[in-house]
Amino acid sequence: MIEEKLEKILLNVQKPARYIGGEQGSVVKDPSKVSIRFAMCFPDLYEVGMSHLGMKILYSLKNEQSDVWCERVFAPDLDMEAEMRREGIPLYGLESLEPVRRFDFLGFTLQYEMCYPTILNMLDLAGIPVWAKDRGEAEPIIAAGGPCACNPEPIADFFDLFVLGEGEEVNLELIDLYRTKKREGWSRREFLLRAARIPGIYVPAFYEVAYGEDGCIRAVAPVVPEAAPVVTKRIIADLDKVYYPKNFVVPYMEIVHDRAMVEVLRGCIRGCRFCQAGFIYRPFREKEPDTLNENAHTLCRNTGYDEVSLTSLSTSDYSRLEALLEKMLPWSGEEKTNLSLPSLRVDGFSEELAEKIAQVRKSGLTFAPEAGTQRMRDVINKNLTEEEIFSTCRAAFAGGYTAVKLYFMMGQPTETDEDIEGIVQLAQRIVNLYYSMPERPKGKSVTVTCSVACFVPKPFTPFQFEAQDTVEELRRKQKHLLDTPHSKKIQLKYHDASTSVLEGVLARGDRRLAPVIYAAWRAGSKLDADDRYFDLARWEQAFAACGIDPAFYANRRREYGEVLPWDHLDFGVDKAFLIREDEKAHRDAVTLNCREGCSACGAQKLTGGNCLVRR
Repeated sequence: MIEEKLEKILLNVQKPARYIGGEQGSVVKDPSKVSIRFAMCFPDLYEVGMSHLGMKILYSLKNEQSDVWCERVFAPDLDMEAEMRREGIPLYGLESLEPVRRFDFLGFTLQYEMCYPTILNMLDLAGIPVWAKDRGEAEPIIAAGGPCACNPEPIADFFDLFVLGEGEEVNLELIDLYRTKKREGWSRREFLLRAARIPGIYVPAFYEVAYGEDGCIRAVAPVVPEAAPVVTKRIIADLDKVYYPKNFVVPYMEIVHDRAMVEVLRGCIRGCRFCQAGFIYRPFREKEPDTLNENAHTLCRNTGYDEVSLTSLSTSDYSRLEALLEKMLPWSGEEKTNLSLPSLRVDGFSEELAEKIAQVRKSGLTFAPEAGTQRMRDVINKNLTEEEIFSTCRAAFAGGYTAVKLYFMMGQPTETDEDIEGIVQLAQRIVNLYYSMPERPKGKSVTVTCSVACFVPKPFTPFQFEAQDTVEELRRKQKHLLDTPHSKKIQLKYHDASTSVLEGVLARGDRRLAPVIYAAWRAGSKLDADDRYFDLARWEQAFAACGIDPAFYANRRREYGEVLPWDHLDFGVDKAFLIREDEKAHRDAVTLNCREGCSACGAQKLTGGNCLVRR
């Protein structure tokens, strides 16, 4: 039925390849021979979701189970959604073209807070009640994981369970438990009670939140014995033994990151105080070069991709990067496969590395100083000097590069207008450096692009206690940035301030925000991660209708003793450590990276010893 209706409407929508499935590498099974159907849902457009490595890993992992069929589901664009609602087409899996409401699980990946209304829209389009309390025995289990699951409280009332941390092992444990549910005929509640016993599984319905008269949380406590007072995330101790796919689904259309990808490490040694990923993915773990080389070559052979990306939070922190490149360069050069290193640290870039990259890639280089002045780089613990920045640019220019992209952030704690001006001044000194070098590429000009994001305080970072700048203050700083004199060789870009502040509200919110998200969705909010569709007025109306002041969540500093919405979840990093780091930020004091000295963040307890000892 769905296939017939799709044939009628696909010519009416843009990019119909998003909605038809059938790509090389997609997994099609006989429905009569599988016992568990899993919909892997990405609450954004196809081209965004298909670029996500975690989704690729879990898709293949689940489909390796002979009795499990995992299918991909993405949010339709507005034109396709209108056609689906008009023709009565429910949300469906791309592999079978069957309604996902008939599946056993819907698993959403939570990459970005602005996708929350899209989740509700996908559930509604599937014909599934959006509130967890309204679902009966016939509805699928609605689960979620990903970085935003470190504070799932704003959307807790929409989900049955959350997977905290790394999913390769715990997903299989959850599926195995569901096999038993089907075999023994458990109720939905009985399954969730037993799921709550699995380490890393958080079932929000089994916790009660108490609030004080000041509006702050007084306590979060379990209401059933099966629920642990604190739920600890899952990690994979040995990355060389963890599952990694030998094949990717190859799309018919261009996607955001259209290449093979191998994950070289997890975690980060740096401790930048604004960076959520750098803390929630601790401890630091690396893969062996032989493992990575085999992963990369196998993927390229099986998919036909002519580019492979070495991905991580900071690829240049991989201790054997040059050894890995030595293994990959012979076959990548022979097979004309481009190597991409998207996450390079300024202080991890050398002339030798530039030469190796240049053998297969000669495009612009991207680095993230994050702040324009040394004082601000010390505040955020970037552990990066101006001389290291210049040394890196000098090596890049000597290697033939003429374009440098620099990422910065504005609105961070203790920032002044002088720090904003420092962004442009640093870029100008890099332009001057280029023209001062006799060995620069002859006859070519330089371009320095500064992309300046708005700081968003996030859970499980030292800055989780800090107040966020208001929209008005961020816009004033953006104007000051543009008004600072600069060369035509410098391009300045910045993000929308209102989106960033709303992101901050949702990132540090509690369960009282669920009605706001629901009201915003009912007013038309969806695909809000796309600037084309975001409408601040809908959110302002939703906050007003629910009697919620967003400033309480965004623009208020938290006291260190305050119970935070996520304090009953443990992502490895101790709250006492985060407090110490925030205090050091206000003294402009730095902390050594993990290789230079352990700062006792607490993540070592997840591995039972030194995080950096090779396994």
